[in-house]
Amino acid sequence: MSFTHLFVSINLLVAGTSALPATTYALQDTYDYTNWLSRFSVQNIADPTHGFVNYVTQAQAQSEGLLKTIGDQVYIGVDNTTQLDPNGSVGRNSVRLQSNPSYNHALVIADFAHIPVSDCGVWPAFWMVGPNWPNEGEIDIIEGVNLNTYDQVTLHTSSGCVPTIGSGGQTGTPTGNADCGAGGGYTGCGVVSGSATSYGTAFNANGGGVYATLWTSSAIKVWYFPANGVPSDIKSGTPNPAGWGTPIANYAGCGFDAHFQNMNIIFDTTFCGDWAGQVWSSSSCASLNPSCNAYVAEEPQSFGNAYWLVNSIKVYSMS
Repeated sequence: MSFTHLFVSINLLVAGTSALPATTYALQDTYDYTNWLSRFSVQNIADPTHGFVNYVTQAQAQSEGLLKTIGDQVYIGVDNTTQLDPNGSVGRNSVRLQSNPSYNHALVIADFAHIPVSDCGVWPAFWMVGPNWPNEGEIDIIEGVNLNTYDQVTLHTSSGCVPTIGSGGQTGTPTGNADCGAGGGYTGCGVVSGSATSYGTAFNANGGGVYATLWTSSAIKVWYFPANGVPSDIKSGTPNPAGWGTPIANYAGCGFDAHFQNMNIIFDTTFCGDWAGQVWSSSSCASLNPSCNAYVAEEPQSFGNAYWLVNSIKVYSMS
């Protein structure tokens, strides 16, 4: 190839690259106080994480005030008045919700006025999961246990997903296992937020905030914005993740389409179980009671602030 032809070819390549259209985001679904119970189903099921919890029906949740609208917000709470038998088979009443629509790739923007506080025994989560776990994946967006104050984002998959940190980096710190399928998917590959207001009591004291999750074929990214730092494009309904800065978690280098499919949005608040209960004895919570289940059973007043207060969840498709 001559120098002239090479020069022209490079210019055409550069021109073609620069002409590629930017990703656009179109609002696909909105979940808020106007349609919450038509868009989510209440799951009256045994807790898959073996918590000291009783996920009630929709009718019971509403009659007990555990699921309701307050003004233009959605409240999802737990029982905080009933003394329980710590050796009994029935745990504390709570609500588990699953979105009726499922998704394959999405930008999910969740706006919270309040999330469950950092309290002993409490294990809340806002997450996405496919129906055939772990083969269709799980993305834990907001999750923590006991007195945690930093959010932990975690992916759970079948074997073979070992992501790297994507271009531009991340503000969070890796935890758990590099392989998202470690331990049959139970361990997962986590990233702990570096923001002290990203979870629980501190999140609420700071006025709430927004979590945004971008799931594509090539990346899964999660951002946290405090209420006073939400980007203007999110507020206006024209989100542009390219301008949001460095995310908490920035997963790349995994064949995400093979590991994440048909995912529903989930809310739950459980107690003790496979995480909060497992780390109980090594936490300061053990000074309150040697048993996580006993503490949760005997101290209902501790859980008055273990509730979600949701402004909205918006799901955008990409093109």
